[in-house]
Amino acid sequence: MDTTPRDRDEEGRARSARPRDGLGRPLPYGAEGVPRQPEGVARSPRETLREAQRLLDAGMPFHAHEVFEDAWKTGPAEERDLWQGLAQLAVGLTHAARGNAAGGARLLRRGAARISGQGDPYGIDIGGLVRWARELAARADSVTDASAEAPRLLAT
Repeated sequence: MDTTPRDRDEEGRARSARPRDGLGRPLPYGAEGVPRQPEGVARSPRETLREAQRLLDAGMPFHAHEVFEDAWKTGPAEERDLWQGLAQLAVGLTHAARGNAAGGARLLRRGAARISGQGDPYGIDIGGLVRWARELAARADSVTDASAEAPRLLAT
């Protein structure tokens, strides 16, 4: 039985202290990783979308997923499907860019289904995101650069 103590955050929750790359993959202890997204941040919808877009454009969809996760946990219950669906799109892109085409495609399709029919809240291009997700799911095995595949969250 492994008796190595688990890394914990300030609140005592299990949280790996290993550095991570831009796709959220753990790196060896002591390696230089990208800064983690703080958890539990309450942002306005506009701030959420702005920060998530910045992370997607930088090739860090795993981190964008964490921003969307904060929105679904701190936002109103009636918006939960929207933010969860956007998080699934971001993590689907993460898996595809990591080389997990099947898992990436599955999450992209699931996220597209979840946000489909949400209207156009906050200027989010729901229709464009659904099309993007389905198209990317169909070619998830060819994704190598997350930043090159980053969707546009807001309608232009």
